Amino acid sequence: MTELRVTHTADLDAGTRRALRALLELTFDGGFTEEDWSHSLGGMHALLYAEGTLIGHAAVVQRQLLHADRVLRTGYVEGVAVHPGHQRQGHGGRLMAPLERIIRDGYELGALGAAEDAQRLYRGRGWLPWLGPTAALTPAGIVRTPEEDDAIHVLPVGPPLDRTSELICDWRVGDVW
Repeated sequence: MTELRVTHTADLDAGTRRALRALLELTFDGGFTEEDWSHSLGGMHALLYAEGTLIGHAAVVQRQLLHADRVLRTGYVEGVAVHPGHQRQGHGGRLMAPLERIIRDGYELGALGAAEDAQRLYRGRGWLPWLGPTAALTPAGIVRTPEEDDAIHVLPVGPPLDRTSELICDWRVGDVW
């Protein structure tokens, strides 16, 4: 039996933060950086437990994306992870459901960067691939991010979007998307 909890970063105690960090490092197999950790904090977390042990996590944090000269208040999904021993059991969808409700009720847009093997999950839940070029608003100005062009997915909940046009994310250290 599993238990799903939704909470803000401010309400994560030290033990939960340690367990969460360990889960993310295990799941991302050494590809989870200090910047990635920072990007996963400051928003709402969906935490999935099995017999008291944390086995899944997803977070939504606020970002600003620029589309067609409009700044969109965006719920950006970060740190989606399910313990390797519990994958392919529907846990990813259970984690995403409360975050999608938060996005629909609190933001103009949902967005995330999806690894190739996770795109089927997101598309099955109504997330749409961004078809246009991606870029980041950096200290040096707008810089194209072509390596992200096939990974960015959106959950439109506000104004109409032209998914073939450019989408620009706000600046942050580490992976900008």
